[in-house]
Amino acid sequence: MSTTLLYQSFGIRGFQQTRIEFSKGVTRFYVQPSEKAIYCPSCDSRNVIRRELRQREFRASPIGLKRTVVVASSPRVQCNDCGAVRQIQIEFAAARRSYTKGWGKYALQLTRSMTRKDVADLLGVTWDVIKEIKKTDLQRRFANPSLKDVRRIAIDEICIGKGHRYVTLVMDLDSGAIIFVGEGKSADSLVPFWKRLGRRRHRIEAVAMDMSSAYILAVRGNLPNADIVFDRFHVVKLMNEKLTTFRRQLFQKATAAEKSVLKGSRWLLLKNPENLRADRNEEAHLAAALELNEPLATAYYLKEELRMFWRYTFRWPAQLFLRSWCERAIATGLAPPQNNGQDVDAA
Repeated sequence: MSTTLLYQSFGIRGFQQTRIEFSKGVTRFYVQPSEKAIYCPSCDSRNVIRRELRQREFRASPIGLKRTVVVASSPRVQCNDCGAVRQIQIEFAAARRSYTKGWGKYALQLTRSMTRKDVADLLGVTWDVIKEIKKTDLQRRFANPSLKDVRRIAIDEICIGKGHRYVTLVMDLDSGAIIFVGEGKSADSLVPFWKRLGRRRHRIEAVAMDMSSAYILAVRGNLPNADIVFDRFHVVKLMNEKLTTFRRQLFQKATAAEKSVLKGSRWLLLKNPENLRADRNEEAHLAAALELNEPLATAYYLKEELRMFWRYTFRWPAQLFLRSWCERAIATGLAPPQNNGQDVDAA
């Protein structure tokens, strides 16, 4: 096989074929490095002395239905310039991998139309090998996304796995891409992101996040020109948590008869009225709970009124509505979501 065909078939460059062997359904191509491929991997010097020779096997793209293996002779060299003694580089395979780069691309292509297990069974490898190939590809494409065009971002934390392990995510709101993942859920987890932004910090126009005082201080300190926006999800979530706490307090003080009415009303209070199910008589159950306790009804209707805020499309009417809503909420004794005196927007 010519060096051109060796490159076109398996992506192997700098090696020459010495022989082909067929055994037990496996085709083995034996190759050895050309003189140009023997150099010091530390300083690229060609002033080297060859030491012991080692053979390594690499899976290659199959020919037909037969498994194909490339057996490469890899000499160990001693550099006369820098003194390093190392194995020469195998350019057609990644470090510490037992397959060629071409085979990895072939397996990756199969994962786009097959499950990982199916690909592993077809190629005769373990599921972990295919998983590692997929993981490496994702890291290559998404580990360090470009921040050049980022203008509006969202910051939030999520819990992953067991043991309450949290990570902080930063998302580009315009593209929907995750542009940063930090360990933990404190302001310190964002420090690497601020460093990556560098001089681009002044380009960030808005940041959507929850009402965490730690995040607010971190954003104010690193993005002084950005508007802080409390997104709808977190505002509604906080209001629902306050309503749930308020109902629990009322339930603890209620009589036995009142408890029988309030029982099971927690999720009804949080549901949107249009989602109440008639077949379960949820609307009547909710009405009975609200009629039973006036403070609970007041809190519930405040929650429903807050939903109307996101119907406004102009800033001034929205500000008037929100200011009025907060005043009425404070007057009833149910404190609205607080922002610790920070000048922020809700959107």
